[in-house]
Amino acid sequence: MPRIMFTISYTIKPEQQETYLGLISELKNHLTTVAGKNYAVFEAKGKRNQYTEVYFFQSEEEFDSLDDNQDERTQDLLSKLESCIDSSGKKYATFTELT
Repeated sequence: MPRIMFTISYTIKPEQQETYLGLISELKNHLTTVAGKNYAVFEAKGKRNQYTEVYFFQSEEEFDSLDDNQDERTQDLLSKLESCIDSSGKKYATFTELT
């Protein structure tokens, strides 16, 4: 069964960088230790304040249940992160691993 990679890319407001970095660190820690997700966050090289969150899923079923399995802490952190993102919004992409 092929793995799934899901990405969320966005630019944050420059004045929100410190807040964003604190929140994203909390989110990463929570998702990887408490929720058991394979999750990472990357900053675009040479493009300050541009980030991509990456999730890896072992199956399409695991990917499909991402939103259903969010606990209250995850939802709270994601809600707070929204205020850091600039007006260009988010870009989503889903990739299926070649076998």
